[in-house]
Amino acid sequence: MLEEKYPSSGKKLIVLGFAVMTFIFVIYSRYQNPEVFTPDAMDTIQRIAYGFYIILLAAFGAIAYGLYMYHKEKVRKNGTDILSIIAITTWNSKSRKIFLVTFIVYGIFFSLISGTLVYQPEVNFITHYGATIPSGFVAPCCDQLGYMPKVIIYLTEHVGLQILPINLVLQLVVSYLVGLNMSIAVSAYTISKKGRGASTVGAAAGLFIACPTCAGTFLSVFVGTASGIALSIALSQLQTFFIAVSIPVLFVTPIIMARKLRNPDGSCKINSTK
Repeated sequence: MLEEKYPSSGKKLIVLGFAVMTFIFVIYSRYQNPEVFTPDAMDTIQRIAYGFYIILLAAFGAIAYGLYMYHKEKVRKNGTDILSIIAITTWNSKSRKIFLVTFIVYGIFFSLISGTLVYQPEVNFITHYGATIPSGFVAPCCDQLGYMPKVIIYLTEHVGLQILPINLVLQLVVSYLVGLNMSIAVSAYTISKKGRGASTVGAAAGLFIACPTCAGTFLSVFVGTASGIALSIALSQLQTFFIAVSIPVLFVTPIIMARKLRNPDGSCKINSTK
């Protein structure tokens, strides 16, 4: 009886996690008015900032566990719907390894592109910012919705982390979707070597899903960085735009490829145990 509730429970945890995330983003934005951030309120808002990240991490945990429950039950039921095909395709050992490697590698790449992982060889954090190495702090105020509270961590004199809530959410969501797409694309390519069913879709989707943030990166390379801060801000905004555009594509491509991984009877061409 408990197993029958897994898909429903998994979906509820996923929805709950995203709902909580949205709620804390909206609520925290109320504290971003400099007039509210008075010396008397500073300690209180600082504690709220710590609570923000505790709740955010709990929401990520709920979503991750919900996805696991939903995925596992879809595989157990071995259905013929598209989501079951996606689940079965990505449950085998090979696909899980591809997903994990892609998730980690793309996550690191995203960190560099989004400015989460900062490397500034020309700037000494101790000299310029009076930082203690290693150290970190949470900046509670003040910026736009999704950009606060900000976590600053100094790892070395030239390497640090600048964690923005919106970038953290995008990094995990996009990295997950890229890993999912890549594991399905590899399976589709494997099937295409045996037949012609999925080769076109796998080839068409593979380039874009492998690196949805590359468009902004290539743009920055061609334009250059001589214009300084103004250009950096413009590129970061364009980067966010490219990522936002890529997310719907990353949702759609697994569905397209999954249709090519179906047998005529609706079952999946991939064995989930291999």
